[in-house]
Amino acid sequence: MPVEIIIKIAALGIVIALLNQVLKHAGRDDQAFFVTMAGMIVVLTWLLPYLVELFQSMQSLFGL
Repeated sequence: MPVEIIIKIAALGIVIALLNQVLKHAGRDDQAFFVTMAGMIVVLTWLLPYLVELFQSMQSLFGL
């Protein structure tokens, strides 16, 4: 896994955390929830190719 993806995830996490706090402080808890879920979906789509590669290497390693 490249270091760039870890830095991207950390940066997005900081931005999402700040947005979440601002929205919760403004009384918009529902929008804060959706912003957090959108951040999780973005991170999962970034990680999906690496997870596929991991499972393929495990499959070839164990001969399944």
